[in-house]
Amino acid sequence: MKCIYCQHTKLYELKSGQMKCAKCKKKFSEKKIKTDLKIMEYFCENFTVNEASKKLFINYITLKKRYEFFRQLIANYLEKAYQNKQIIEYDEYIYLEKSKKKVKENIFDAQNFLTLAYDDKVYNLLMPNLNKYKNQFLDNNIEEVYFKEFSKFMMRNKISKTKKRENRITQFWLFFEESILKYKGVGSENFFYYLKEIEFKFNYSKEMQKEILAELYQNSL
Repeated sequence: MKCIYCQHTKLYELKSGQMKCAKCKKKFSEKKIKTDLKIMEYFCENFTVNEASKKLFINYITLKKRYEFFRQLIANYLEKAYQNKQIIEYDEYIYLEKSKKKVKENIFDAQNFLTLAYDDKVYNLLMPNLNKYKNQFLDNNIEEVYFKEFSKFMMRNKISKTKKRENRITQFWLFFEESILKYKGVGSENFFYYLKEIEFKFNYSKEMQKEILAELYQNSL
């Protein structure tokens, strides 16, 4: 085994079970790293936290924290990967959970994002959330007026620059709608990271996902 920090081959095993590098003097837990890599594999294979927890016999909360950490790594990676890319086309999308669509007031819970296509990939820009205005409109009993006006606005002012109806962007939206269902509800405060996870999995094959995430993980140690 090599040192995860400097790749030196001479390591010492400490009483705590950790390994210490003879060159850089840094310590690390081989067991923890192996566990994280296994969790990473389940993450890329689209296992939910609950499913992975049962398969790996690891505490649910522990798994949840690792998944959240992986999503943060992915989000940062995608932001850097997108820089200085030439945009081919873009279009706007509004997502609202199916169970909420029948109630007009739930329009405030909708997530609005702009999907941009470049090369053979997509990049998503999350737009400001309307939820913070919800109580104000409900308290003033003007949610019905707002709902109608918002609907008109979206029909007349939709941001779009696409060449055809079926394209890389619409393919992503279908992938997104299918992927988001397994989470059975995503809070507004975490939606960005789930959106980026789905973007990552759409842009890269499973093998590429594992390679990229493993490298990001190693660099984070």
